[in-house]
Amino acid sequence: MAKDVLCEVNNCHYWKHGNLCSADKIYVVSHSGETADSQKETDCKTFEALS
Repeated sequence: MAKDVLCEVNNCHYWKHGNLCSADKIYVVSHSGETADSQKETDCKTFEALS
């Protein structure tokens, strides 16, 4: 498992200084089922907007 997960989405609840992600788990899905051919075909479901 990766020790550091980077994220540039600074309006996410889990974003921390240095573009680090503080979430305990990361959930990434494909737009078209269980496979993806490029990163453009994926989304981070862990994202949670700041309130």
